[in-house]
Amino acid sequence: MEELTLTTPSILFSAISLLMLAYTNRFLAYAQVIRNLTAQHDQNPTPVTRKQIENLRKRLYLSRAMQVFGVGSLFLCVVCTLLVYIGMQAAAVWTFGVALLLLIVSLGISIQEMRISVRALEYHLDRAEKERN
Repeated sequence: MEELTLTTPSILFSAISLLMLAYTNRFLAYAQVIRNLTAQHDQNPTPVTRKQIENLRKRLYLSRAMQVFGVGSLFLCVVCTLLVYIGMQAAAVWTFGVALLLLIVSLGISIQEMRISVRALEYHLDRAEKERN
């Protein structure tokens, strides 16, 4: 492998930062939905709202995991940049590789969370169709 330069891990800084912004926005949206849904469930508990709360709990934990792995990836990119700067090329290469793996894990969890989210929306669409017919 060629030597890493200071720009190699830096390329991921903006991508990971944008990804973290998207994750944070999703997390904040969940927080608002959870607050509204729990208030609704407190006033009128139903099996539907209970299922929705369980679904949101799973998605919230997946969102937290996405953020943890994303932050870990960003952290290791910064460490990699430092290692390149001080001339520890072998350690920098391994650190960058682990940072990429953490980013892959974060993106994989994001895909899983989206699948759960789509299933929840399909449930609402199915209910709306049944009520219409």
